[in-house]
Amino acid sequence: MTIEPTRPRAVAKPWGSPWGSAVLEPWRHLGEAGDTVGEIWFERSSTAAPEPRLLLKLLFTTAALSIQVHPDDAFAQSMDLPCGKSEAWYILAAAEGARVALGLRRPLDAAALRAAAADGAIARLVAWRPVAAGEAIVVPAGTIHAIGAGLVVAEIQQRSDTTFRLFDHGRPRPLQIEQAVAAARPGPAEEQAAPVVLADGRTLLVADPHFILERIDLPPASLWQLRALQETWVLAIAGGARLGELDLVQGEALYLDRAQAVLRAGPQGLQALVAYPGPALNTDLLEPDGAQVITAASAQRTEAFP
Repeated sequence: MTIEPTRPRAVAKPWGSPWGSAVLEPWRHLGEAGDTVGEIWFERSSTAAPEPRLLLKLLFTTAALSIQVHPDDAFAQSMDLPCGKSEAWYILAAAEGARVALGLRRPLDAAALRAAAADGAIARLVAWRPVAAGEAIVVPAGTIHAIGAGLVVAEIQQRSDTTFRLFDHGRPRPLQIEQAVAAARPGPAEEQAAPVVLADGRTLLVADPHFILERIDLPPASLWQLRALQETWVLAIAGGARLGELDLVQGEALYLDRAQAVLRAGPQGLQALVAYPGPALNTDLLEPDGAQVITAASAQRTEAFP
């Protein structure tokens, strides 16, 4: 049975937020002075712990990311990599006009995709759309995509850092056009499934073969039983709670594996993302523990990631 705090690690990116910026709170102290911190990775507390199947992280964007694609499992394994990279985003905060790109406006063949990447036309061919806080977006491997500026995003993904860039807005970083063309499904993205309310306080955001992403919304001071049947990540996005013997506060994450514990929501309630490997839904994830439970819609909320 494992219930442990995670170890946050800052990752510098050219499109990230300046080290020490208020938008990085509570992680503004991570990284090195002069860095632009683009990501916070949540790792197991011990470096000797077995490597998880999933990676949970936060992204902070002040400029658009590259237009890119990730390989699926079969393509990755053909390169002697353990797995591909499907991912999902949950929008925590979005500036006015913030947007993401998912898929292309129209199908392209390999030659047309290669040419569009080479001359920059790909930036006009991807399907950009506005986003707002509270949206969940699944990005299956092979989907051409990008994240725009002005966003704070929680991401759950297969544990891979393999990215093939098609276009990088003139930054002096290498592109991987041939690998991207080979890995991509160059057409419109799949239709996004709507969230599904599973029970009071529990909403299914994404059901992917590689991971399940849920949001839990718990009233102040309510008691629950949380059951993790396998690797499970819990990220507080508003309010706070106590899980077993550990405190959980906004912006921090806990890791569980084959564990059951009492979860007591704090005085402002708790809103959290919960992720675990798919494809099966953990129907026993959350149950009330003798407390009066009200619906998530009427629970007291706090603003997250202003």
